[in-house]
Amino acid sequence: MDRLEQTICALATPPGEGGIAVIRVSGPDAYAIVEKVFVPVRRGRRVADAKGYTAMLGHYLLRGEEMDETVALFYRAPHSYTGEDVIELSVHGGTAMADGLLEALLLAGAAPAGPGEFTRRALEHGKLSLTQAEAVMEVIAANGRQGAALAKSALDGRLAKRIAAIQTALQSLNAHLSAWVDYPEEDVPELSDAALTGTLLAQKAELDDLIAGYGAGAVLRHGVDCVLLGRPNVGKSTLLNLLAGFDRAIVTPVAGTTRDIVEQAVQLGEIRLNLFDTAGVREVGADGDAIEAEGIRRSWKKLDEAGLVLAVFDAAQPLEESDLDIARRCQGRPALAILNKQDLAESTEAARDLLAPYFKKVLTLCAKDAASLQPLSAAVAELLGTAKLDPRAGQLCSARQLAAATRARDAVAEALKANREGFGLDAVAVCLTDALQALCDLTGEDAADATIDEVFETFCVGK
Repeated sequence: MDRLEQTICALATPPGEGGIAVIRVSGPDAYAIVEKVFVPVRRGRRVADAKGYTAMLGHYLLRGEEMDETVALFYRAPHSYTGEDVIELSVHGGTAMADGLLEALLLAGAAPAGPGEFTRRALEHGKLSLTQAEAVMEVIAANGRQGAALAKSALDGRLAKRIAAIQTALQSLNAHLSAWVDYPEEDVPELSDAALTGTLLAQKAELDDLIAGYGAGAVLRHGVDCVLLGRPNVGKSTLLNLLAGFDRAIVTPVAGTTRDIVEQAVQLGEIRLNLFDTAGVREVGADGDAIEAEGIRRSWKKLDEAGLVLAVFDAAQPLEESDLDIARRCQGRPALAILNKQDLAESTEAARDLLAPYFKKVLTLCAKDAASLQPLSAAVAELLGTAKLDPRAGQLCSARQLAAATRARDAVAEALKANREGFGLDAVAVCLTDALQALCDLTGEDAADATIDEVFETFCVGK
């Protein structure tokens, strides 16, 4: 039997204790299966007669025994999330009642849903595009409001509309070129070089903008690994505690207090930071503390892995050679320099001048003062590109989409190169065909089953 011919069910809410648990049933036999296990409170009412967008109170039966009070919500095809007949059954939260209802539905003929199968059916029935389907899990996983808005814009189809506009422009251009090349005897208007170049440059710029926004969008949706780096006693752990809002790390005046990496997830403005407070880096010597030396080795390793570096320096003391070594290692990375302890410093101008060549920005603050969070948040947002990102504009939201958009952009760039170097309009047309194929891969118009399977591997059961 084709999978779409089966009626599936799954828990649609997180398992465990809660106010309610919702079990979703979808498929051609949804109403017939639910009627076997659901008994309405009002006599004479039947599941089979229920209209779409209505609710019914009752209870469910497991092997003929009345179990929990149940609310049923009815959706008739095609006006449902999956495009099929759908019924959502709500019982009291907790595993016992939810598991009992699932067991009853399976005994009545339903099949257990796989990860993302409800959304996949929505895709199969034309309720969602592939880019919208990918956005579903992004909405679920979003940490901040901007990240949620970014994912929601893709779910609403704004990314699909941006891609469609690029496709339309390139398709029109490709059709004109094909007619000009393939039918020279016909009276096809000649395409001016200015019009050809202008269209290609405009669409390349649009693709460049989409690609450039991917990194910032990923930060908003998933957060970023952030390492706190610096010499001992410059205030790294104090900064960690400020960001966390509680005393997460031990703070003492003794050098080497932090010997291993301390991890803590924090929300800085709209960005989730997966913070790693590292051991203070310094030269311990061949006969030094082996445990501290291992902590310092791990600090340098974490620097190579981080998506954001907050390098902390003591503003109350002159910079040392080890400070400058840290600064040099941060050059070219997404790193901010933080001159901490500004309340104890007479002047920070000399230190700022020394650090400026190695960092995108140098901040002066006091890690004991909560007022320092606002300028730090603004600086991080500017560095990672989230400050200028419009979360409602429709952005790429997966590595698969990024790869397809990059192929399309590169193909348009090749078309521009072919035209500039005089290879002829037929060569330009070949490049345009490649670009359009990449965009079709992005939207899922020609997506292979393997590609769709890859998309839904990350989905949770029940969605």
